[in-house]
Order: sequence, then C-alpha cells, then structure tokens
Amino acid sequence: MVTTETQRIADQLGRAARGPAWHGPSLLETLAGVTASDAAARPVPAAHSIWEIVAHVTAWLEIVGMRIDGTTPAVITADMDWPPIGGTTETDWRTAVSRLDRTASALQSAVLELDDRRLDADLPGVDDTWTAYASLHGAAQHVLYHAGQVALLRKALQP
Repeated sequence: MVTTETQRIADQLGRAARGPAWHGPSLLETLAGVTASDAAARPVPAAHSIWEIVAHVTAWLEIVGMRIDGTTPAVITADMDWPPIGGTTETDWRTAVSRLDRTASALQSAVLELDDRRLDADLPGVDDTWTAYASLHGAAQHVLYHAGQVALLRKALQP
C-alpha cells in the first residue's frame, strides 16, 4: 500500500491530538480526568489556564482548516487567537474538550482530501513562507507544545 504525504500528516495530527504519540500522552490523553475546576484554575499565576489552552488550540486547528479550504479571515484577532472562556461548568468543559476532538478530526479529514501537490501551495492569510505543508506540520507541533503545557499545569495543581 502506498502512503501519501497527506496521509502521513493526517496521521501525525491524529497522534498529536488523540495518540498514540511517540513522545508520550497526546493532548486529549493529557486532558483525561481534568475537571472544569482544574481547567479553569491558574496554578501558575502568569500562565494561561488549561481551559484557555484548549480554546486556543481548538481555534488554531480551525484557522488552519479554514486556510486549507481558502476561507480564512484576513486578520486573526486577539479573541480568535485566545478565545474568551464563557461558562465554567462541567458541561461547558466537556463541550470544550469535545469541540477540540471534533476540530482535530475535521482537520485530519480535510488533510486526507488534499492532493500531495497542494502541500507546496501558499495558504491565504499567511505570508509566502507558510505553505500548506509547513502549516499542517506546525499545527501538529502546536498541539504537542500545548500538551506539554497542560501536563505541567496538571502537575502544578497537585498538592
């Protein structure tokens, strides 16, 4: 069976979000067992909360997806980059995590529909150094970067 580059990238996006990841727990694995109270807490005062990180990662997976399909906004606002958190109930938290999972799956599906030749194309809303290839690998790296932050915040929450 021939594996295309888009299949490999989609696989890496899935591993970053859901696992199994080579380095250890994926983002969603790292979020397992996190409560709404934990997610909203600030154990490191100057750092973002777990909840804010989840909203941010979800937003950027959506933005990369929009760039892939050519519908990206011309400007990424501060609220698009770090969306404000609405409610902070357990239901709100489960909804946020579920949205992250759905968004990661949607981007993975979009990548699987790409022809490998599109990977070298510049994406709208990005300067010419950010091709589809670089943006998609960057999205996987971004997920894992923030998974590490969440892991550290979880440790900081422990007594």
